[in-house]
Amino acid sequence: MMKIYGLKNCDTSRRALKALKAAGHEVELIDVRDGGIKPEALERLFMVFGQDLVNRRSTTWRKLSEEERKGNPVALMLEHPSLMKRPVILEEGGLLTIGWGKDEKKHWGVADA
Repeated sequence: MMKIYGLKNCDTSRRALKALKAAGHEVELIDVRDGGIKPEALERLFMVFGQDLVNRRSTTWRKLSEEERKGNPVALMLEHPSLMKRPVILEEGGLLTIGWGKDEKKHWGVADA
């Protein structure tokens, strides 16, 4: 079973979910805004992806003050889940990818439409 950490109303997360299912993967969407990610899981993702996990193009990021932006990134993402770049896809074996570009689609065996 694969897990997609994202937002249920995020177009990219929904496209990834749909494409992965169509490619034959068993997938579960975990909405991070609805408390779907525990702090220790987010810490692990941050250890893997570092600052790339923070979506600096989001509306939420632009609304933060300079002082807030300097804060602990994991704490910021826990407080504002939409700051997490998405989707983060986790395979049972522990393999992780972030985003939904050509490389991620190819990695998961999804045709680039």
